[in-house]
Amino acid sequence: NPACKIEVPERLVVSYGALVENGLADRCVSIPVREATDADILLVHSEEYLEAVKKTPYMTLEELKEFTLQYGDVYFHPNIYHCAKLALGATLQLVDNVMTGKVRNGLALVRPPGHHSMRSAASGFCIFNNVAIAAQYVKQKYGVKRVLIVDWDIHHGQGVQYSFEDDPSVLYFSWHRYEHQKFWPNLRESDFDVVGKEKGAGSTINVPWNKVKNHRNAVHIHTNIHILDLVLVCAGFDSAIGDPEGEMCATPDIFAHLTHLLMNLAGGKLCAVLEGGYNLKSLAQSVCQTVHSLLGDPAPRPANLEGPCNSALESLQCVRSAHRKYWSCLKHAGITST
Repeated sequence: NPACKIEVPERLVVSYGALVENGLADRCVSIPVREATDADILLVHSEEYLEAVKKTPYMTLEELKEFTLQYGDVYFHPNIYHCAKLALGATLQLVDNVMTGKVRNGLALVRPPGHHSMRSAASGFCIFNNVAIAAQYVKQKYGVKRVLIVDWDIHHGQGVQYSFEDDPSVLYFSWHRYEHQKFWPNLRESDFDVVGKEKGAGSTINVPWNKVKNHRNAVHIHTNIHILDLVLVCAGFDSAIGDPEGEMCATPDIFAHLTHLLMNLAGGKLCAVLEGGYNLKSLAQSVCQTVHSLLGDPAPRPANLEGPCNSALESLQCVRSAHRKYWSCLKHAGITST
């Protein structure tokens, strides 16, 4: 849609082109794509929402514009329902191949993205919630007991959080630009003290960055998780340098290190699914760095490492305090003995 100049088809073209140019595509297994079924979509979304989206291919431009206005920051095109089914189907194909051992891990290069879409609403370029559905899918089909979802997109994935906020079997871990609720999606639910509900209390971990313009490669993630069946990554690359949305300064090599760290969990069963990333150059480089790590290549020496700023340290300490009563590894954090 000409009205949307950010979430464009070139995002996939340059990403795949870079994989080919760097010899990475030849080292990967290409997995055939299928369309998602209604049953797949209904694992997370309501039947009313699905039926509404099904009508979009037959709408006029004016009808599409009117349909879009009921949601936030999303664009509907006559072909988007078909594309969204392919994006979700590709994600589930990757999950199937990883869970059955046909491949060790993988990256699904898909659009539209998914982590903002909610049970009955599109949001933030997202139509169907690819990663949330994938988590429900593996629980249902393979009987997995523990799934970790890491969301490193610069925006908080509220749709994923809402899907599992009362589910202790899915740990949702997101770090995101927040700026005291001034950064999109501007939600109170994105702050550090939102930890999940009822049985899921402690299974939602939000790390909000409140002073971010000068953040470079100062973010280090360390968590202690003993038993996992699968790791799903909402792989948004809009924190990379030059991105018009994130306005951050992370160099693409940082994604190699993040991927490498996560590959030590769940026996290496990791499925990364493309979310954001709107600077075509840094997006392509970040995708390549991620795939390098998935293939087992050593991560490059970290560039431009600096100590975290006081705002980042404050956010991390707030998160630790909010989760101390839920995580035994945090109960004595900060206490030293002599």
